[in-house]
Amino acid sequence: MEDEPDTVDFQCTSIHYTIAQNVFNRLVEMENDEAGNMQILPSLAKSWEISDDGREYTFHLQEAVEFSNGKPLTASDVQFTFERLLTHPDSCNSDIVDIIVGAGELESGETDHLEGFRILDDLNFVITIEQPFEAFLACLSMPGASILDQESTMAAGDLFGKDPKWTIGTGSFVLRKWTPGEGMLLTANQHCWMGIPKCEGLDLRFVNDAREIRRMFENGEIDVLDLDELGNAAEFFLHGSEYQDRLFSVPRIGITYIAINESIEPLSDVRVRKAMQMAINRPVLLAAVYGGRGQIENGIFPHGLYGYNPDLPEIPYDPEAAKELLAKAGLEDGFDLTVSVNSASTRWELQVLEMAKSMWDEVGIRAKIKVIDESDFMSKRKNGELACYTAQWMADFNDPDNFIYTFFGNSHNTTYRSLCYSDEKVMKRIQQARVISDSKERIKEYQDLERIIVQEDAAWIPLYSRTRYYVTSERLQGIQASWNGSVKNKYCEMSIISDEE
Repeated sequence: MEDEPDTVDFQCTSIHYTIAQNVFNRLVEMENDEAGNMQILPSLAKSWEISDDGREYTFHLQEAVEFSNGKPLTASDVQFTFERLLTHPDSCNSDIVDIIVGAGELESGETDHLEGFRILDDLNFVITIEQPFEAFLACLSMPGASILDQESTMAAGDLFGKDPKWTIGTGSFVLRKWTPGEGMLLTANQHCWMGIPKCEGLDLRFVNDAREIRRMFENGEIDVLDLDELGNAAEFFLHGSEYQDRLFSVPRIGITYIAINESIEPLSDVRVRKAMQMAINRPVLLAAVYGGRGQIENGIFPHGLYGYNPDLPEIPYDPEAAKELLAKAGLEDGFDLTVSVNSASTRWELQVLEMAKSMWDEVGIRAKIKVIDESDFMSKRKNGELACYTAQWMADFNDPDNFIYTFFGNSHNTTYRSLCYSDEKVMKRIQQARVISDSKERIKEYQDLERIIVQEDAAWIPLYSRTRYYVTSERLQGIQASWNGSVKNKYCEMSIISDEE
């Protein structure tokens, strides 16, 4: 693992999902079929029916599912999960279920229960949403919608997500040990309702030094080597003959971007934001940092995502035009800009920003990179206080709503990520687009909004999506990736050939 999380409470993080994906389950899961089309598959919910008006979902839970502490899964656990998602003071994933009837009233404290959740019996319940929403089931496949054990989670209090003893799920593995500064140990859930995983467990190490990671892999201490963590040393594994039969590559459905905070001067001026876009030579960034392994993006929706628009105009690299825009904005002498970096970021993310800084310097934008402790970074970002930073967003479900609504769907979402986008009309259109029942019409509206936000308003700087490469140890079998390119939620399918075999 690249960095140590402050919590694995998946309701309160948007970046640390390894535990959610392996220790917990959702009501449904998502995969692509052979044609690449999205499929919603049963998980804890074995089946469901949707009313003719698209607002009422009746779910039927699997029988005899138990949490790893032996407690049976019931509809009350699902209700508790969704109500906690809306009421926890540190929740950052409430938008997964905020379309359920009564979510707003529960979130604001006007009531103590979720009106749109009705329990029929222990295994059956009905969810009523405010308006039809095509991607609702897909939302429920997100890591943040993983189902909790009500009893142990309430007893845990603040220890949930921080103490293995209280982090209880129904998934393939059980979180046994968390050694600060070192790693986590997960063991196979021998009573998992899906069957026992193919390996005995997962030994997750917190290591972010490229040389140490390479040494550990070459010494047989790591079974899955993520080449993203090796920088230039990745070329040795990519092109060396020794590892060709152990290379595994997959496109990641996600985007690396630079966020721009419109509430901080002079970033409120669209000419300044466009100048920042045009000053960045994105192909050079991708080539220098990741060896060109990826694709340049020009919008919000990356390659491979349902709704991706291949016809978006390319954002040009034009430093002279950028200077002219700054002059028209009254900034002939440029301006000072603070660019924040999460202390938990990889050195490759820092390298991207250092190169972007030098490009901005050429047009008069005097960027200063400031490394901030992770907890402080997240707090400032949530409060809309960061002027500029870089990050990546990986698809949690295969729908453009997961991108455009997450970042620009309302004032809370856009402030939460320090974008502070100000166009109320666009945000209103995004909310209205969610309930368009005709798929083609909904996608067209999302694409029109994407063009306005990125191409006209220059509300953020899209950089690239990347191809992810892994190298496996000689003893590893069964590596595979899910629909979005992640291998983390497929660990239960991987196995180890022991020396005895």
